[in-house]
Amino acid sequence: MEATRRYDIALFGATGFTGGLTADYLAAHAPEEIRWAIVGRNRSKLEAVAARLAATAPQAPEPDLLVADAGDAEALRKIAEDTRVVISTVGPYALHGGPLVAACAAAGTDYCDLTGEPEFVDRVFADHQVEAERTGARLVHCCGFDSIPHDLGAYFTVQQLPEGVPLTVNGYVKSNARFSGGTYHSAVNGFARARQTLNAAKERRRLEPRVEGREIHAAPARIHHDESLGGWTVPLPTIDGAVIRRSAAALERYGPDFTYGHHMVAKHLATVGAIAGGVGSAFVLAQLPPTRKALLKLKAPGEGPSEAERERSWFKVTFLGEGGGKRVRTEVSGGDPGYGETSKMLAESGLCLAFDELPARAGQLTTAVAMGDALLKRLQRAGIRFQVLESG
Repeated sequence: MEATRRYDIALFGATGFTGGLTADYLAAHAPEEIRWAIVGRNRSKLEAVAARLAATAPQAPEPDLLVADAGDAEALRKIAEDTRVVISTVGPYALHGGPLVAACAAAGTDYCDLTGEPEFVDRVFADHQVEAERTGARLVHCCGFDSIPHDLGAYFTVQQLPEGVPLTVNGYVKSNARFSGGTYHSAVNGFARARQTLNAAKERRRLEPRVEGREIHAAPARIHHDESLGGWTVPLPTIDGAVIRRSAAALERYGPDFTYGHHMVAKHLATVGAIAGGVGSAFVLAQLPPTRKALLKLKAPGEGPSEAERERSWFKVTFLGEGGGKRVRTEVSGGDPGYGETSKMLAESGLCLAFDELPARAGQLTTAVAMGDALLKRLQRAGIRFQVLESG
């Protein structure tokens, strides 16, 4: 495939906020021999991105500019067939992402994205798993803050624990960052599509083979105060926990019986109540078209924080793992999770798929299963910290 395809990487959504940051990162860090393209609906906007890249990274190979709409199946087919790895930042994925994944699955093209939408991930599995396994395509979702620090953080934690024994890992997330307009729109549309999300999950459960001879569990949900973590720990019902459990189901290194719990940490209990109230209100308002439209107007899809705001942002995920008589405390940390680090994680995922020697696997895969140690090393070199804080 390497010799016959025109591009190593095609980046969809390069004219958006996070897509633009991903293009900047690729231009600054991709190998000199990369053959790449940036893809969008508007050629003049693509030309503006290319001009910015030429000014800020003049040493970088110039990308080709490809015009394609997210719903143009023929254009997407041609790009997928011409490309080894497709990177997509075009969300909400449940609304716009299906045709591109279908094109990649059919063409045997590796694919990675930023989605944190359970409906989209489950629908891709139901619709394209068999085809992707047949063609050899690796479909890797959740390659940003959802869910790389959590998935690879749990993977890193498991590596510090004994093999062949039951393991329990709990992850605790802290951050001071703002979320993007794109993330906000994905969340609101996700609330509005609760029925479709449940149906997609049901279809996946029907089709997905059960793990034989091993047990994978979600930790019991509870709110409690933990002095060592600096606040109240609250179950965090994002896609991250499901991603980690899928990694555990696919990799025997997680042991014969693996349990994972995913939490946020809030300094004050009142903060927990305010977040829960806000999310609950948004869920209710998203059910009706007029109020959903009003919610979506509050934040534009391409909107994001200033560079100064991003510079002040940070994240930290603490993992407490135990098994076989050993306990460990690990930490994954970095800067602005929603933009700077997310674009770094996504770009490094694409580069890893394109250029690194990886396990011979295909179909829908998590980052730990598809790339594992290779991506972990890339991210450590790129400045995202994976540390063992305590072990005993």
